[in-house]
Amino acid sequence: MPAEGIAYKTLTQAQVSEMCDRHERLWSGRSGGARAHFAYCILTDMDLSRRDLSDADFTGAILIGANLSGTVLNSSSLYSADLRRANLEGASLRRADLRGAVLRGAVLTGADMTETDLREGVIARPDRERGLAVIKHETRAGEANEANFTGANLTRSKMTGMVAQRADFTDAMLLGARLIRANLRGSVFSGANLEGADLSGADLSDADLSDSILVNTNLTMSKLEGVKTAGALTEKPAGKTLETLGAPVADLLADHIRWCETDGAEGRPSIFDGADMRELQSLAGKRLTAFQARGATLYGLDLEGAQLQGARLERADLRMACLRGADLRGADLTGARLNNADLRDCKLGPLLIGKDRLMPASLAAAKIRYADLRGADLKRVRATGADFSYSRLDSCDVRHGLFTGSCFTGARIDPNFGEDVENAEGAVDLDAA
Repeated sequence: MPAEGIAYKTLTQAQVSEMCDRHERLWSGRSGGARAHFAYCILTDMDLSRRDLSDADFTGAILIGANLSGTVLNSSSLYSADLRRANLEGASLRRADLRGAVLRGAVLTGADMTETDLREGVIARPDRERGLAVIKHETRAGEANEANFTGANLTRSKMTGMVAQRADFTDAMLLGARLIRANLRGSVFSGANLEGADLSGADLSDADLSDSILVNTNLTMSKLEGVKTAGALTEKPAGKTLETLGAPVADLLADHIRWCETDGAEGRPSIFDGADMRELQSLAGKRLTAFQARGATLYGLDLEGAQLQGARLERADLRMACLRGADLRGADLTGARLNNADLRDCKLGPLLIGKDRLMPASLAAAKIRYADLRGADLKRVRATGADFSYSRLDSCDVRHGLFTGSCFTGARIDPNFGEDVENAEGAVDLDAA
């Protein structure tokens, strides 16, 4: 419902499409372009999907139920816009101004909201008697009750004072986000990354923070009655500390590398099962064949280019880890957590043992949501029951891979994916991809 005191303009779909076309011509440098100006326009249920509307003006616009899925809205002004029930799935809202916007029931699954401003905001108009009169929507400004932020990137976003009760932030990236005094009662943050976020004074009553990342998260004066934090990762040790392994970790790793370089003649393999290895920060480029760290915490570790052939990493926490270009041939990652991991160009194909035996890599039952696997070698991988939701699998080699029961909701895959995998018929659900 439009706010009182503002002359709103109702646009048709044809008018909206024409304005979008002209805006895109402006950004591409073609003639006939003009900035899209939708301020105080009624765009209810309009289709603006997959458009480039960077820097467009939606101030105070009514976008209830509008389709903005996949739309680029970087640096756009959505100040006090009404986006109730709008579809913003996969949209890019980097540095957009959403102060005072109403997002109740909006879908922002997988949206990029890096440095977006979601703080409180109001619109005022001149008034002869009161000077400036505040204009209000049907619901209060800054509301995101029951909004769906699943998997959204809200890194360094500003949400001070925001009202987002019963909102869904499952798997969302909230690194360094400012949620000071935010009302988040009953919201779900399961699997969300809140590292370095400021939630001081926030109301998290009855919120679900299970399996979330709360490393260096500021919860000073927050209301935490009824909050669920089972499985949450904090700066406190998760499992065995490196000091309890019986020898300095540097010596253990040196022995392992020497064991690899001498084909087992010298040194010995290391075992880090159940250890918290985060303080190492980097094992990039290390030769660690047959590395064993089952159930270990390797969150955020830099393993780029590491040689991890035949590694035993079952149930390991590798969220946010960099495994770009790593050699994981024949590695066992059964039940591992690889959400938001960088697996570009990594090798997860089979490992040749002896002259005629191949040991395939395993991603069975692994959680690999929102991960980047572009260019990865997944030949013959065993990934039954794995969750690849919203991951990037384009340009992957998946020939003879086994993906029975795997989930590909929102994942980016090549058109011939189903033809390349083993037992393609019934092995994967491509309808959800």
